Amino acid sequence: MQVSGGDVLAVVGGNGSGKSTLLRILVGLSRPTSGTVSGRPPHIGYVPDRFTAHDRISAISYLTHMGRIRGMSASAARARGNHLLERLSLVGGPNASLRTLSKGNAQKVALAQALLVQPDLLVLDEPWSGLDASAHGVLAEFIDEAAAQGGAVLFTDHREAITETQAGGAYAINNGQVTWRGGRHARSRTSMVELVLAAPPTDVRPVEVNWRTLPGVVNATRRGEAIVLRVAREHSDTVLLTALQHQWSVEGLAGTADEPGSRADAKRAAL
Repeated sequence: MQVSGGDVLAVVGGNGSGKSTLLRILVGLSRPTSGTVSGRPPHIGYVPDRFTAHDRISAISYLTHMGRIRGMSASAARARGNHLLERLSLVGGPNASLRTLSKGNAQKVALAQALLVQPDLLVLDEPWSGLDASAHGVLAEFIDEAAAQGGAVLFTDHREAITETQAGGAYAINNGQVTWRGGRHARSRTSMVELVLAAPPTDVRPVEVNWRTLPGVVNATRRGEAIVLRVAREHSDTVLLTALQHQWSVEGLAGTADEPGSRADAKRAAL
């Protein structure tokens, strides 16, 4: 298995296949029974599959402490922690006690601690698990930012749509063997578009749509009265047609951070 700076890779496999074990080996928490790991970078961010959050300490105090362990000053760690929690919209705010957090909000703290120091390697074990819809988009932004700054990102997720749109390639685990399943380089991952859909006038009742079940949709959030969808470009036509058929109108369409092209390019390709 080879991982390079700028890569965004998925690790896929059935339950119990060894995905979490492989990730722990990558970050140095477990030793392989055979073989070696070479070239492990100095700054590693890791989100485990289970984040224990039963302490009385507040979220921001925990992040400040973790930042100090990693060589940050207390003020820098607190500022960075507050910034990350604000982006993730932690319910209860930064002073909420860890023991009071729901699974999704504890996961936000887990993500924040992995990103306190810019990671050379970011390893995420089922990172979307329990997150609310708005945090899904923020996590995708974090992944893009880490890769854009030269870091490598590896993650596991059981949903094929997430793997296809977020990863430049995938390694599969089967019967104890790790094999390259193929994919694109991180710099040419599946391009994304952002669709902003507006509900029709109040005298016309829109048909409810479970947007997240549509092909290629990796994130759906509400922005006021509008719905904002993050969609793989090759599926944008289908999603647009579905929206129009259900009485929604298209308020905006643009390439996202994954797509280096212009808004006009995104519209031409999608429409």
